[in-house]
Amino acid sequence: MKLIVVVLAGTLCQAQISTQVSSVVRPYQAHEVAPISLRNSARIHSVMRAGKIYLSLQDAIALAIENNLDLELNRYGPLLAASAVKRAEAGGPYRGVPSGATQISSVDSGLGVAGSIQAAGLSSGNGGGGGGNNGGAAIQQVGAITPNLDPVLTNSDAFSHITQPFANTVVSGTTELIQAKHTYTTVLQQGLETGGTLQITDYEQYLKENSPSDVLNPAVAPYISATLSHNLLQGFGIGLNTRDIKISKLNLAGSRDTFRSQLLDLVANVQNLYWDLVAANDTVKAREQALEIAKKFYDDTKSEIQIGSLARVQLPGAEAEVGQRQQDLTIAQANVQSQEIRLKDLLIRTEDPAFEEAPIVPMDHIELPAEENIPPLRQLVETAMAKRPDVAVSAVRDKTQVMSSAGTATQLLPTLSVSATITDRSAAGTPQASSGVTPDSSFVGGYGTALGQVFRRDFPSESIKTYINIPFRNRSAQADYTIDAISIRQNEVQGQRDNNQIVVDISNFVIGLRQARSRVSTAIESRQLQEQLLKAEQQKFAFGQTKTTAALIAAQRALVAAQTAEIAALTAYEHARVSLDQVLGLTLETNHVSLDDALAGQVNPAGQANPAGK
Repeated sequence: MKLIVVVLAGTLCQAQISTQVSSVVRPYQAHEVAPISLRNSARIHSVMRAGKIYLSLQDAIALAIENNLDLELNRYGPLLAASAVKRAEAGGPYRGVPSGATQISSVDSGLGVAGSIQAAGLSSGNGGGGGGNNGGAAIQQVGAITPNLDPVLTNSDAFSHITQPFANTVVSGTTELIQAKHTYTTVLQQGLETGGTLQITDYEQYLKENSPSDVLNPAVAPYISATLSHNLLQGFGIGLNTRDIKISKLNLAGSRDTFRSQLLDLVANVQNLYWDLVAANDTVKAREQALEIAKKFYDDTKSEIQIGSLARVQLPGAEAEVGQRQQDLTIAQANVQSQEIRLKDLLIRTEDPAFEEAPIVPMDHIELPAEENIPPLRQLVETAMAKRPDVAVSAVRDKTQVMSSAGTATQLLPTLSVSATITDRSAAGTPQASSGVTPDSSFVGGYGTALGQVFRRDFPSESIKTYINIPFRNRSAQADYTIDAISIRQNEVQGQRDNNQIVVDISNFVIGLRQARSRVSTAIESRQLQEQLLKAEQQKFAFGQTKTTAALIAAQRALVAAQTAEIAALTAYEHARVSLDQVLGLTLETNHVSLDDALAGQVNPAGQANPAGK
């Protein structure tokens, strides 16, 4: 039992250590992006039986969601938007815009020979330190740049052995000054959302040199300083410096709506192609029926000629009718194959010979509902405004553009910044008898003694700096802001124009649906009438009441035309319903497609996804 407790305790301790190590290492690890998959989903094989594809509309939509490469490409949109949010939360310039920040190094004053000269306000040119620009031109983005909001810890250590000629022996006591210098600099910097930067610097310098005039040799001189720099006019404000974070989060929501728009178009395309295939198969059936009628008519004509009821001259017409119907059937079958290829192209991710060669057997058929329950136009418009993804994307675009304009608006202000620094310095070391000077006891010691001076604030320094830049004509900033303001107004006009067009589109599609339904009713009545007329002509021909085949052939052709018109009317009606759902933004809800399932690229096996949601 004790052994089990020890093992469990060890395992728990190991897990905690692993978690702590992981949290430390995680910021420096690259996030893995899953490799692409070119395998078709298993649903393809579930719809295939005995070499045929038994495909319902819901299965077709599910296959397209799981396998369509265009949709797979669009799935990366929200992922990129999520990464953009993380990038914006870090602050700093936009990606690809280099920073023009200056890196500054500090030099201790009053330490050693060179430090003493610098402390006196002189410069020998032999000092070991200095400040400098990192070089390179800065490329500025339009608008205020948010400070880097991720804390950054920087450490720089330098070890040097310097030998230099020194003619002034009064100061150095030697003509050859040899220095061993160690410097350690640690800087912690944190940007502030208000538009400022806080920087804490921990600096230490160790110096040992061969100068007999040094009072302390070797010596150390650590110091700690804190600097707060802040913009007071241009670049000031939490709302301004967090605008990119808010914009990126809005774009993340907008990326889902963009994907929803692409998904909606794909589903509508699959619907239209599926119903086109259903219509093509119905046309084949109608052509087969017409061919059977033509063949029977041909056989009856031959029988009537044999018994002398008809002249032989009537046989070529019946034979030509069979040939015409056979040609119609061949064309209809070729159209089915063409429609299958177009639909399959949306349903597979990579080539699958078994799927490509198998014929599709549609399991759903076009049905005309008993009545059309179409809400009033105003209610349809409200539905479209709430459901259409392009309306949501347009709203996001308008909001982000207004937020972005804050970046150019702040450029209209002068630049006024203030920088306040608090520094606590120290110096300590080993007294050197050759200098002839006995240092104060507070300076005698090592790093601990110097650090005590820092924390006691024995040698405090405070400084405040201000910087102001006032452009007199300011035309560049005014032009940038005006461009943004004009773009906003353009978007407002375009948005209203788009809204007006939505109302027009809805009205047209409602009218189109009603007209399509009316055409279906007319086509059905016409087909039924032609069936009755053909039956009557067949009866006349069977009872010998007609001595020619012209009327019967004409009736057959009229029936074929009526069947074709009915199939076309039903297909047009189904397309009209699909278009109305599409213009209202209801395609996904009507077909029970879940946005989350589509983003994941996997629809549940039943093909009935959860109700769509944003």
